[in-house]
Amino acid sequence: MIAYVLIALVTAQRLAELIIARRNTRALLAQGAYEVGSAHYPLIVAVHAAWLASLWILAPGRPILWPLIAVFVLLQCGRLWVLATLGRRWTTRIIILPGSPLVTGGPFRFVRHPNYLVVAAEIAVLPLAFGLVWVAIVFTLLNGLVLAIRIGAEGKALEPLRAQD
Repeated sequence: MIAYVLIALVTAQRLAELIIARRNTRALLAQGAYEVGSAHYPLIVAVHAAWLASLWILAPGRPILWPLIAVFVLLQCGRLWVLATLGRRWTTRIIILPGSPLVTGGPFRFVRHPNYLVVAAEIAVLPLAFGLVWVAIVFTLLNGLVLAIRIGAEGKALEPLRAQD
């Protein structure tokens, strides 16, 4: 029962984030922003949806490793820090707003891609909290492949902005 509650909370969080991301994307596009790397976006959605689906199917009834749930909760603090730092510029897509400076505060002072770091850790930690080692490995690898494509596209798109700094 507790597994269902935990996974439902994560699912609700992800759905809420998609709503926020969609709203922010529309607002940025209305301000003259443009999207880069949209071709790989369905891959990201597929990996994350399959990850959640695997948890819904495999986690219920398994023992829960509470220290790893605590790590997952700490990761949510990192996620919220990223979202708060980016504010209305946070989205699940690569959206470039010309003339807008790069965000360099908050967690971006320490890591170039803090959100990707948090997501990579979440994808590993939550399945491990249910003893699903193979799920953690498979989805960490899949996420790594998709992130390699995404970070490359994002880096290329942000290069001119980095040159201005």
